[in-house]
Amino acid sequence: MYQGLIDFFKDKRTLILGYGREGKATLAFLRKHYPDVRFTVADKKQVTVEDDNVELICGDHYLDRLSEFDIVMQSPGISLRDVTVGESTVITGEMDLFLRFVPCRKIGITGTKGKTTTTTLIYQMLCAGGVPAMIMGNIGTPVFESLDEIAGKTAVIEMSCHQLEFAHASPEIAVLTNVYPEHLDHYNGFAGYVNAKLNIVRYQKESDLFISNADQPLAPIIGDESFIRSRRQYVSKNEYKTDPFFASLVGHNEHLPGEQQWQDIFFAAAAVRELGVSDEAIKKAVDDFGGIEHRLEKFAVKNGVAFYDDAIATIPTAAIGNVRALDNVGTLIVGGLDRGLDYTDFVRDLSESSIDNLLCMPETGYAIADEMKKYDTPVHVEKCETLELAVARSFALTKAGKSCLLSPAAASYNRYRNFEEKGNAFKQLVADYDG
Repeated sequence: MYQGLIDFFKDKRTLILGYGREGKATLAFLRKHYPDVRFTVADKKQVTVEDDNVELICGDHYLDRLSEFDIVMQSPGISLRDVTVGESTVITGEMDLFLRFVPCRKIGITGTKGKTTTTTLIYQMLCAGGVPAMIMGNIGTPVFESLDEIAGKTAVIEMSCHQLEFAHASPEIAVLTNVYPEHLDHYNGFAGYVNAKLNIVRYQKESDLFISNADQPLAPIIGDESFIRSRRQYVSKNEYKTDPFFASLVGHNEHLPGEQQWQDIFFAAAAVRELGVSDEAIKKAVDDFGGIEHRLEKFAVKNGVAFYDDAIATIPTAAIGNVRALDNVGTLIVGGLDRGLDYTDFVRDLSESSIDNLLCMPETGYAIADEMKKYDTPVHVEKCETLELAVARSFALTKAGKSCLLSPAAASYNRYRNFEEKGNAFKQLVADYDG
């Protein structure tokens, strides 16, 4: 049971900050255990709450009253970087409280890229190995929705930087896949972003396990690593070159086509081996892996061209990595919201790549197209004002036997609500195209 979690809110004035899926899960939990208490929901949007005992604070000034409350349950994605609250106000969230108060074994996975694939592989490896498990967190299921089902199971939790930002506990097994510049606007820079990620290991005990990227040492990024007290295990994308078992896992599943995805396999294997999962079960899970939507997802073959939706690739490192993973990209579609990322290396790598065509959408795509003019490259470059035009041009330009890849290397919300909406729009445009 999780009585400590219930008692945390006793006699406390509680504000639910953000009323998306996680905010709704928080209110449902609170109402279940405190049926007569008045709670408050704050959201920038005008939201509706079907609960007569809830006060609403909506609109542009929804952050103004935080100091009136003992507990602020922050929903992921709401930035408090420029907000000051009183010393008596505790800012926390579902992830923090789940880690602190819910008695179950926990595997946490974070990273700029690869965390969803790694999380899914860990869950499927545990299932193949007969270990009762639940998958939750940033992958889609708020942890508070799983409270009544988690007893006796291992929680496999994808953790975003936003969910970790106010965490004061860490999972027994923590996996950090990589760290690249992302969400800089939320954290006032890279250091704040990295600091949030590191909460996945910051509170581990000496007996816990921290699995990190051997190809990206943390010391040059964070400096002092002395706060890490747990056991360390480093995983490289090149494990398959020296480990016969890992060599047997790679190259056979089209949903895990390149070294970036292979490293996700190795991260997952390291985590589940800690719990005694056999190599046979690990291999079965890898062989059965069916891919994840919007993550290098092969969704159509038309006119001999394979179309891939990689809308999740919102940073340059992810996009160029997946170009290399496929190794037969005829047309690459890039571009999205300009968040101040550095595209210098990305443009150079594109100019030297084997792609035939680069279709560039606003905002960042136009800048990339202009930078490509500096290089003597055979890559054909076009600016496309809309995704509709980019799809039409991809059908005209991509040779049969090659691939067309949407891998934006930028966030999608200059024109779409999120990467999912952009990926779905791309798939629908390809399906409908009859030109």
